[in-house]
Amino acid sequence: MFLPINKKELENQGFSSADFIMVTGDAYVDHSSFGHALIARYVQSFGFSVAIISQPKKDADYLEFKKPNFAFLVTSGVVDSMVNNYTAAKKRRTDDKYSPNNINIRPDRALTVYTKNLRRLFADSCIIIGGIEASLRRFSHYDYWKDEVMPSILAEAPADLLVYGMGERPISDLLSYAKKNIPLNKVKDILGTAYLSEFSLLSKSIKDNLNKEKDDYILTYSYTEVKKDKLLFSKAFKTQSENTDFLNSKGIIQKQTGDKYLVVNPPQKPLTVKEMDEIYALPFCYDVHPQYKKHGKIAALEEVKFSLTSHRGCFGGCSFCALNYHQGRRIQKRSIEAIVAEAEKISGFSDFKGNIHDVSGPSANLRNAACKNQEKAGVCKDKNCIGYKPCKNLNVDHTEYFELLEKLKGLKGVKNVFIRSGIRVDYLLMEKTDKFLEKLCKDYVSGQLKVAPEHSCDSVLELMNKPPFKIYSEFLRKYKEASKKAGKEQFVVPYLISSHPGCTLHDAIKLAEYLKSINYIPLQVQDFYPTPSTKSTCMYYTGINPDTLEKVYVPSSREEKAMQRALLQFKRPENYELVNSALRQCSRLDLIGNGKNCLISSRIKEVKLKSKK
Repeated sequence: MFLPINKKELENQGFSSADFIMVTGDAYVDHSSFGHALIARYVQSFGFSVAIISQPKKDADYLEFKKPNFAFLVTSGVVDSMVNNYTAAKKRRTDDKYSPNNINIRPDRALTVYTKNLRRLFADSCIIIGGIEASLRRFSHYDYWKDEVMPSILAEAPADLLVYGMGERPISDLLSYAKKNIPLNKVKDILGTAYLSEFSLLSKSIKDNLNKEKDDYILTYSYTEVKKDKLLFSKAFKTQSENTDFLNSKGIIQKQTGDKYLVVNPPQKPLTVKEMDEIYALPFCYDVHPQYKKHGKIAALEEVKFSLTSHRGCFGGCSFCALNYHQGRRIQKRSIEAIVAEAEKISGFSDFKGNIHDVSGPSANLRNAACKNQEKAGVCKDKNCIGYKPCKNLNVDHTEYFELLEKLKGLKGVKNVFIRSGIRVDYLLMEKTDKFLEKLCKDYVSGQLKVAPEHSCDSVLELMNKPPFKIYSEFLRKYKEASKKAGKEQFVVPYLISSHPGCTLHDAIKLAEYLKSINYIPLQVQDFYPTPSTKSTCMYYTGINPDTLEKVYVPSSREEKAMQRALLQFKRPENYELVNSALRQCSRLDLIGNGKNCLISSRIKEVKLKSKK
C-alpha cells in the first residue's frame, strides 16, 4: 500500500492527521532509490503515520493535510534543484526525469521555496530539512548560479533543524524524542544535524566551545570572512572536508550574518549491515503512485526499478563528486542474503524481463572498508584511500562482490546480471590475478561498460584525484583481452570532463588528440559543473587547491569552456569554429589540415568559394 498523498487516502488508512508530512520536489515514487520514500518508510516503521506532499505548487497543495503532529520533513529531491534545473552552461532545462512525463515543474532553490511556504502557512510547526540540497549547502558555500558565496541554507530556509548525510540514524534519534512527546524543534543535540541560532540562545556547552573552554567543536571562518577572502574560503572548506567521519571528527561552528551562528553537530556513526538490511526490506511498492499513471512515466524509476543497491559510501575520493561529503567515505553495505532476497522479489514482477540492470553503489566494486585501520581510527584526514596516489594500506578484494554476482545470476527467473557503470578500474587492476575481470567480461557486461577516466593528462587527473592515465590504458588492454577470451566483442564508453580546474586549453587539445588516435568521438561530454561543496568547486571558485593552498589554473570564461568542450567532439561541424580558434590560440596549426593526425580540415576550398561569391 502506498503512503497517502491526499486527505482521503489518509482517512482510508485510519488516520485523521499525520504524525509526519514528507514534502518532496520529486514525484512520489515508492522505491528505495528515492530518498523521500526511504525516509518516509523508515519513519513509518517506528509506528508513526506519514503522508506525502509531492511537488507542491500552490498553497492548497501544502494545506492538503492538517498540521503534522510532530514535524514536516522537507527535501528538494534526489538532485540539488539548481543542478536539476540548469545545465553547466546555465541554460534552463526543460525536462526533469523525476517528474511525470519529464515535465519540469520544480522551482529553483526548491528547498528554500518549500520551507518558506511551510513557515508562512504553519508558523509554529517543526520543519526539518534534509537531502542532498540541504546536506551540501549546510555551510557557507559557493553558488555557481549566482556566482557568489552564499550563507548556510538555514539562513534562507527557515527550518528548525537540518539533517546532513544519510538521514536514517539522525531521524531515528529524533523519533525517540517524538515517542516521549518532546517537541522536536527543541532538540539540538542530535549527531548528523545542524541548526541556526542567535548567540543568546546557544547552549552553555556551545558557548564554552566558542570561548575555547571546550574543544569538541571547531570555530571556523565566518560567512563574512569566507565571502571576502578566497584563501579563508579554502581553509574553511578544508576544515569541513576533514570532519566527516564519526570516529575522528568534531562539530563545526560558523558565524553567519548578524548575530546568528550555524552549529553543525559531529557526524553520525554509519549503519550496520543488519540496519541496512532492515531499511531496504521495508514495504516499498517499487512503483510510482497510481495518480501519476495518467500523466506518463517517471523516467528516473525506469533506470533503477530492476537494479539493486549493494552499498552506500565511496572511498574513491574524486574531487568533483558530492558523494564524498554526503554519503561519506565509509562503506555501509547490505548482506548478500538481503540483496538476493530483494532480487527474488523483483524477479516476480510481471514486467521483469529477466535482466538485473545493475548491482552497485557509488562505485560498484568498492564494497568493503578501504582498510582495517579505518574501522578503528576512522577515515584518514590527510590522505586518500585510492585515486592518483593510492594508500599502501588499501585492502583490495573482490571475493565478496563476485560471490554476490554469482548468486544473483543463479536465481530462478534471472537471465542476466549486468554491471553497467561505476567500476573502479584502478581498484580492479590492483587484484593479483585477472580472474574477476575475466568473469566480468564473460558474464556481467551487456556489450559495453561505462567507465570514468575523465581525462588523459596526469596533471588534471591528479587534481581530480583520479588514477594516472596509464592505468586506464592498461585496463583497456586487459578488458579487450578478457572480452576476446570470452568470445565477445565488447566496448568501453568513457566518461570525460572538460574544463575541470587545472585543465588548460593545451590539455584539452591533448585529450582531443588521444580521442583522434583511437578514432572515438563521445556522444556526450560533461563540462565541469561546480556543484555545491565539492573540492573541485572550491578550486573553481578560489583558484586554490585546498589541500596544498597552491594556485590552480581555472578555465572559467565562457569562451574557453566552450572551446574545451568542443575539442572533445572535434568532428562535429557545429564545433568547427570553436576548435579552430582553440588550435590557433595554442599555436597548434599542425592539427589543422588533411594530415592523418589533424583534428579539423583547413577549409581552404570553402573560403575560396565564399570569396568568389
